[in-house]
Amino acid sequence: MLVVFSDLDGTLLDPRSYTFRAARPALEALRQHGIPLVLVSSKTRAELEYWRRRLKNTHPFVVENGGAIFIPRGYFPFTPAGASDEGAYCVLVLGRPYRELTAALEDAAAETETPVQAFHGMSVRQVRFCTGLPRALARLAKQREYDEPFLVEGRDPALLLRSIEQRGLRWTRGGRFYHVLGENDKAQGVRILIEAYRRTQGPVCAAGLGDGWNDVDFLRLMDVAIVLESPAAREIKAALPGAQVFAPGGPEGWNKAVQWLLERHAKSEVVP
Repeated sequence: MLVVFSDLDGTLLDPRSYTFRAARPALEALRQHGIPLVLVSSKTRAELEYWRRRLKNTHPFVVENGGAIFIPRGYFPFTPAGASDEGAYCVLVLGRPYRELTAALEDAAAETETPVQAFHGMSVRQVRFCTGLPRALARLAKQREYDEPFLVEGRDPALLLRSIEQRGLRWTRGGRFYHVLGENDKAQGVRILIEAYRRTQGPVCAAGLGDGWNDVDFLRLMDVAIVLESPAAREIKAALPGAQVFAPGGPEGWNKAVQWLLERHAKSEVVP
């Protein structure tokens, strides 16, 4: 069974306009072949629910850099260990409480005298300015639960990042922001879902697409890792020498990459 795991911003979505129009042929091909598309993002639950509606996606999704996994109820014939029912989902929380993250970031910034601009202190207008999101989506982006994005203003972030680590937390870097988070990452959520698919479907070929440094850990788990062109692509490719690289970044490259993947799948070059 082939399962496709994909980042959103800069990968399936255009990094500036947030459109996915150019990816529609590949999206339709995945639907026609019954191949699950699992969204793996630094975005919030509220944002992922919005994009899943737009994409007509009914599969599990991983939010806020692995802060939690949301599985539609009844999707698997079992409940993953540690998960609980929450509305329409079976939810497995992997991250730390949001207030703990924001407090630690504030303490680390004060201790190192590093000016930061963090999401919890931004207005919707400021989020729009930093991201280019329309107002409605900027509001959804602020509904964070497990991960805090932040910008470092005019300073080398090394001391701040070390201070975050000393507080028992982790940090990662996306396309626009640094993120402070708990022990979770995208790979942890993806690994759990791969095992769930194997448990129900047998052998799984996992293919993943990403464009940012925070995608590297989950791309390492993939049988087929695909990197979309981005400012971080060279660094990512160095970390993942076996990855395939497609250009341009965003939905046009995503469409090319998934069509390439499906051609090889049909020829049994990807899945035994």
